[in-house]
Amino acid sequence: MSIEAELREEFDRWERKETAALKVMPYLLLAVSVTITLLEPLWHVSGQLTTVLGLSLVAALWLLWFYTLHPQWHDKRLLMGLYYIGLLALAAALVAIAPWYGFFAFLGYPQAFQCLRGRWRYAGVVATAMISAIAFMGGLANISGDGLWWAWLAVGAVSSVLAGAVFYFTEMAEHRNDRQKQALAELHKANVKLETALAENAALHAQLMVHAREAGVLDERQRMAREIHDTLAQSLAGILTQLQAAEQTLDQPAAVRQHMTNAMNLARESLTEARQTVHAVQPAALAEARLPDAIGEVARRWSEVNLIDAALTTTGDARPMHTDVEVALLRTAQEALANVAKHARASRVGLTLSYMEDLVTLDVRDDGVGFEPNARRVNGARDQGFGLVGMRQRVQRLAGRLEIESEPGGGTAISATVPAIPAGGGE
Repeated sequence: MSIEAELREEFDRWERKETAALKVMPYLLLAVSVTITLLEPLWHVSGQLTTVLGLSLVAALWLLWFYTLHPQWHDKRLLMGLYYIGLLALAAALVAIAPWYGFFAFLGYPQAFQCLRGRWRYAGVVATAMISAIAFMGGLANISGDGLWWAWLAVGAVSSVLAGAVFYFTEMAEHRNDRQKQALAELHKANVKLETALAENAALHAQLMVHAREAGVLDERQRMAREIHDTLAQSLAGILTQLQAAEQTLDQPAAVRQHMTNAMNLARESLTEARQTVHAVQPAALAEARLPDAIGEVARRWSEVNLIDAALTTTGDARPMHTDVEVALLRTAQEALANVAKHARASRVGLTLSYMEDLVTLDVRDDGVGFEPNARRVNGARDQGFGLVGMRQRVQRLAGRLEIESEPGGGTAISATVPAIPAGGGE
């Protein structure tokens, strides 16, 4: 769970508890006041028990109608102001008769915070403090009978100051909570925008993969056209030339045999070139196995043919990747091993296929003679064919990179890194 979600959940939990407490508090305070008053001897209420219970019932109905049954009225300032005045009037009447209703009068503080706004809140605080002071002084009868009006005013003033200070800090806390809620709301909006942007980037990346694949197909066609022109077409022309020469020298058996031999050699070379071209286009190894298994099988067969130790290590979460990603890495492995066999004179080759969250990397390291990378050599000899250029082009089509580290006598390391596009991405 994110920090934003945890904070929102904590705020929501606190608000639910606060709302539940505020809904129950009025009735609880009224019940406490009624209960204590009933437990007192009847003379303490001067025989006005019926009046007290009647006012208590009116107060309960007042709370029920305006506060509990119609919560949608809480945002109507004028209506809530009238409700609050009526609530204080009932509390004052009850406290004047039965001082224990000071518990119920305390309700004026939280209700002022809920129902009033601005300076009217502090007016409600003062009014509640003065009513509570009547309860503290033992009721209106004691104040008027003993002439303790000055004491009542003093107690009310002190209570007003203390309650006003509490209200001030409570308002500050409320403003801080509002700012925190606003910050969380803005953070949520930012996260939504970020998620939308990430989704759009993923879609754009998929489209780029499609375009890259199309560009790769076009490049592959152009490469095949060049290879056919440079190999098969030239070989066929040479075969035709040799056959024509043989036809012109039918009366010379030795010359005919020489021309036929040349034609057959050219045909064999053409067949070899055709097979290499076909194999370069269709990776049969991937048709029947996952990428780690395919590279491992390529390394195993290569090791058997060349009598050089080759081992593959796979790290991370091996998972199906986009076809172009797997083809690029498989071709990189094949070409790198081919270069080792041709030029490196190595005794051992290590391949590492690493699956990371956003990238897939193939590293091929050998302990051969090495070379100077700036001299445009691959494993000790100049790259005469598609070789390194082909590897780099395949990787760069996928917005990846190919890195080569080597030095004379220090072996060679080739690292191909491509985005970890999952299978089906960009299809």
